[in-house]
Amino acid sequence: MPPHTAVRIAEEKGLDLVEVAGNAAPPVCRIMDYGKYKFMEAKREHAARAKQKNIVVKEVKFRPKTDDHDFDFKVKHIQRFLGEGDKVKVVVMFRGREVVHRDIGYRIIEEVIQRVSEQALVEKPAGIDGRDMHAILTPKPVEKKKEVKKPGSETPQEA
Repeated sequence: MPPHTAVRIAEEKGLDLVEVAGNAAPPVCRIMDYGKYKFMEAKREHAARAKQKNIVVKEVKFRPKTDDHDFDFKVKHIQRFLGEGDKVKVVVMFRGREVVHRDIGYRIIEEVIQRVSEQALVEKPAGIDGRDMHAILTPKPVEKKKEVKKPGSETPQEA
Protein backbone atom coordinates (compact mmCIF):
# COMPACT_ATOMS: atom_id res chain seq x y z
CA MET A 1 0.00 0.00 0.00
CA PRO A 2 1.18 3.56 -0.43
CA PRO A 3 3.13 5.06 2.49
CA HIS A 4 0.58 7.81 3.23
CA THR A 5 -2.17 5.18 3.64
CA ALA A 6 -0.03 3.13 6.03
CA VAL A 7 0.81 6.23 8.10
CA ARG A 8 -2.90 7.14 8.30
CA ILE A 9 -3.86 3.60 9.46
CA ALA A 10 -1.09 3.64 12.11
CA GLU A 11 -2.24 7.04 13.41
CA GLU A 12 -5.87 5.85 13.60
CA LYS A 13 -4.79 2.89 15.76
CA GLY A 14 -2.47 5.09 17.89
CA LEU A 15 0.59 3.09 16.84
CA ASP A 16 3.82 3.75 14.93
CA LEU A 17 4.82 2.84 11.37
CA VAL A 18 8.26 1.19 11.61
CA GLU A 19 10.43 0.31 8.61
CA VAL A 20 11.56 -3.33 9.01
CA ALA A 21 13.46 -3.94 5.75
CA GLY A 22 14.34 -0.73 3.94
CA ASN A 23 16.53 -2.42 1.30
CA ALA A 24 13.76 -4.73 0.10
CA ALA A 25 11.81 -3.94 -3.03
CA PRO A 26 9.26 -2.58 -2.06
CA PRO A 27 10.38 -1.54 1.48
CA VAL A 28 8.68 -3.50 4.27
CA CYS A 29 7.06 -1.60 7.14
CA ARG A 30 5.16 -2.72 10.20
CA ILE A 31 2.53 -1.05 12.38
CA MET A 32 3.51 -1.47 16.06
CA ASP A 33 3.95 0.31 19.38
CA TYR A 34 7.64 1.21 19.04
CA GLY A 35 8.08 2.24 22.68
CA LYS A 36 6.76 -1.13 23.89
CA TYR A 37 8.99 -2.92 21.35
CA LYS A 38 12.12 -1.11 22.62
CA PHE A 39 11.16 -1.87 26.24
CA MET A 40 10.68 -5.60 25.54
CA GLU A 41 13.98 -5.71 23.60
CA ALA A 42 15.85 -4.16 26.56
CA LYS A 43 14.16 -6.62 28.92
CA ARG A 44 15.29 -9.59 26.76
CA GLU A 45 18.88 -8.30 26.67
CA HIS A 46 18.91 -7.87 30.45
CA ALA A 47 17.64 -11.45 30.94
CA ALA A 48 20.31 -12.79 28.57
CA ARG A 49 23.05 -10.95 30.50
CA ALA A 50 21.72 -12.29 33.80
CA LYS A 51 22.05 -15.87 32.54
CA GLN A 52 25.71 -15.46 31.55
CA LYS A 53 28.29 -16.99 33.86
CA ASN A 54 31.41 -15.02 34.60
CA ILE A 55 34.53 -17.14 34.45
CA VAL A 56 36.78 -16.58 37.44
CA VAL A 57 40.41 -17.70 37.48
CA LYS A 58 41.75 -18.35 40.97
CA GLU A 59 45.52 -18.44 41.41
CA VAL A 60 47.33 -20.77 43.82
CA LYS A 61 51.07 -20.23 44.26
CA PHE A 62 53.66 -22.82 45.20
CA ARG A 63 57.40 -22.63 45.76
CA PRO A 64 59.97 -25.37 45.05
CA LYS A 65 60.48 -25.73 48.84
CA THR A 66 56.75 -25.86 49.75
CA ASP A 67 56.31 -28.27 52.66
CA ASP A 68 53.99 -31.32 52.48
CA HIS A 69 51.39 -29.91 54.88
CA ASP A 70 51.24 -26.59 53.01
CA PHE A 71 51.05 -28.49 49.73
CA ASP A 72 48.08 -30.55 50.98
CA PHE A 73 46.37 -27.42 52.28
CA LYS A 74 46.74 -25.64 48.92
CA VAL A 75 45.49 -28.71 47.03
CA LYS A 76 42.34 -28.63 49.20
CA HIS A 77 41.87 -24.99 48.21
CA ILE A 78 42.23 -25.94 44.54
CA GLN A 79 39.63 -28.70 44.95
CA ARG A 80 37.23 -26.23 46.61
CA PHE A 81 37.72 -23.68 43.80
CA LEU A 82 37.09 -26.36 41.16
CA GLY A 83 33.99 -27.53 43.06
CA GLU A 84 32.65 -23.96 42.92
CA GLY A 85 33.11 -23.97 39.12
CA ASP A 86 36.13 -21.65 38.93
CA LYS A 87 39.26 -22.15 36.85
CA VAL A 88 42.52 -22.49 38.76
CA LYS A 89 45.93 -21.21 37.73
CA VAL A 90 48.67 -23.21 39.44
CA VAL A 91 51.88 -21.18 39.73
CA VAL A 92 55.31 -22.34 40.89
CA MET A 93 57.43 -19.29 41.70
CA PHE A 94 61.21 -19.50 41.48
CA ARG A 95 63.62 -17.13 43.22
CA GLY A 96 67.28 -16.63 42.47
CA ARG A 97 69.09 -19.81 41.46
CA GLU A 98 65.97 -21.96 42.01
CA VAL A 99 65.03 -21.36 38.35
CA VAL A 100 67.78 -23.83 37.37
CA HIS A 101 65.71 -26.64 38.92
CA ARG A 102 62.71 -26.51 36.61
CA ASP A 103 62.19 -30.26 37.05
CA ILE A 104 61.06 -29.59 40.64
CA GLY A 105 58.41 -27.19 39.33
CA TYR A 106 57.18 -29.73 36.79
CA ARG A 107 56.96 -32.37 39.53
CA ILE A 108 54.94 -30.05 41.77
CA ILE A 109 52.46 -29.23 39.00
CA GLU A 110 52.18 -32.88 37.95
CA GLU A 111 51.47 -33.86 41.58
CA VAL A 112 48.72 -31.21 41.80
CA ILE A 113 47.20 -32.39 38.52
CA GLN A 114 47.29 -36.01 39.67
CA ARG A 115 45.57 -35.16 43.00
CA VAL A 116 42.73 -33.18 41.38
CA SER A 117 42.36 -35.36 38.26
CA GLU A 118 38.85 -36.48 39.29
CA GLN A 119 37.61 -32.87 39.40
CA ALA A 120 39.71 -31.08 36.78
CA LEU A 121 40.84 -31.07 33.19
CA VAL A 122 44.15 -29.52 32.17
CA GLU A 123 43.40 -26.53 29.95
CA LYS A 124 47.03 -25.43 29.64
CA PRO A 125 49.87 -27.77 30.65
CA ALA A 126 52.87 -26.60 32.67
CA GLY A 127 55.01 -24.00 30.95
CA ILE A 128 57.67 -21.49 31.99
CA ASP A 129 57.00 -17.76 31.77
CA GLY A 130 59.89 -15.71 33.11
CA ARG A 131 60.66 -16.92 36.63
CA ASP A 132 57.26 -18.60 37.08
CA MET A 133 55.81 -21.89 35.87
CA HIS A 134 52.08 -21.93 35.12
CA ALA A 135 49.36 -24.50 34.43
CA ILE A 136 45.62 -23.82 34.13
CA LEU A 137 42.98 -26.28 35.32
CA THR A 138 39.27 -26.17 34.53
CA PRO A 139 36.49 -28.03 36.32
CA LYS A 140 35.16 -31.11 34.59
CA PRO A 141 31.71 -30.55 33.08
CA VAL A 142 28.94 -31.80 35.36
CA GLU A 143 26.67 -34.35 33.73
CA LYS A 144 23.01 -33.51 34.21
CA LYS A 145 20.92 -36.38 35.52
CA LYS A 146 18.08 -37.45 33.27
CA GLU A 147 14.66 -37.64 34.86
CA VAL A 148 13.27 -41.15 34.70
CA LYS A 149 9.50 -41.48 34.84
CA LYS A 150 8.15 -44.36 36.85
CA PRO A 151 5.44 -46.43 35.11
CA GLY A 152 2.70 -45.70 37.72
CA SER A 153 3.43 -41.99 38.17
CA GLU A 154 1.40 -40.59 35.29
CA THR A 155 -1.36 -38.15 36.17
CA PRO A 156 -4.89 -39.54 35.83
CA GLN A 157 -6.76 -38.26 32.78
CA GLU A 158 -10.24 -36.86 33.06
CA ALA A 159 -13.02 -38.72 31.23
